[in-house]
Amino acid sequence: MKYKKSITILVLIIFILATIACSYGIFSKDISRKKEFKAISGQTVKLYAKGLYKNDSVSGGLQAVGQDIVTLVIGLPLLLISLLIYRKNLLKGKLLLAGTLGYFLYTYTSYSFLCMYNSFFLIYVMLMSLSFYAFTLTMMSFNIETISSCFSKKLPVKLIGGVLIFISTCVGMMWLGTIIPPLKQGIPPKILEQYSTLTIQVLDLGFLVPTTILAGILLIKRKPFGYLLATVITIKEVTLLTAIIAMIIREIHSGVNVGLLVILMFPIFNLVLIYFIILIMRNIDEKIYRESMAI
Repeated sequence: MKYKKSITILVLIIFILATIACSYGIFSKDISRKKEFKAISGQTVKLYAKGLYKNDSVSGGLQAVGQDIVTLVIGLPLLLISLLIYRKNLLKGKLLLAGTLGYFLYTYTSYSFLCMYNSFFLIYVMLMSLSFYAFTLTMMSFNIETISSCFSKKLPVKLIGGVLIFISTCVGMMWLGTIIPPLKQGIPPKILEQYSTLTIQVLDLGFLVPTTILAGILLIKRKPFGYLLATVITIKEVTLLTAIIAMIIREIHSGVNVGLLVILMFPIFNLVLIYFIILIMRNIDEKIYRESMAI
């Protein structure tokens, strides 16, 4: 397989560095004396004030630790398992690996730009870079011309594609609903807190939402790239949504106000996408994939 050795080395380095980063994020106990911060927007922001994320807001710190827990408990084992399956020359393994690397790329891109500067900054940048190259090489290793033949015709592409478009549209509308009203009033949105910009919203509105909509459209049309992109996006979305649910649970437990729509929406979306992953994996023909690799 193309780039097999390079991908394996990159993934193993990601595994080691991410294990260190998220473990320290979860278990570090450093306490900050500074409890509040006067942001340039005029907001008085309460700080998390403990551990690696002590200089982040309460919401930011809770979310970061929640994501670290999901990365440690789910993301890292999935990364290692998908690598092992991938090395057996199975299409399922390659798709799982690409989707999981997409999660690590999104996660550590957001950490690099969003988290307040801390001692792990360079590790976040390294993880972002390593994830980018590992993800890119994995995507380049697929044979786009033959990949659609590896999926059963029984796969409900219209259902999966339609739901992907619906979910991405909901996420886009949610963020626009948060951003546009304050923009009209000439004030910064409340979720900005002490940060310089809305990093997550940039990633979602700039990349994730349009890519997911494109994946849904291409899959509905049964285009070869649609099968690949929709599968990878779905796997990536499940890991990310699981992390978001963990963040929400931590925020609720700590008394942070979370909207009812958010509490209901993300778990439902996650369950639907988990079902789609099972459905997709059941409709992959590894025999046809091996034959296509031999050509």
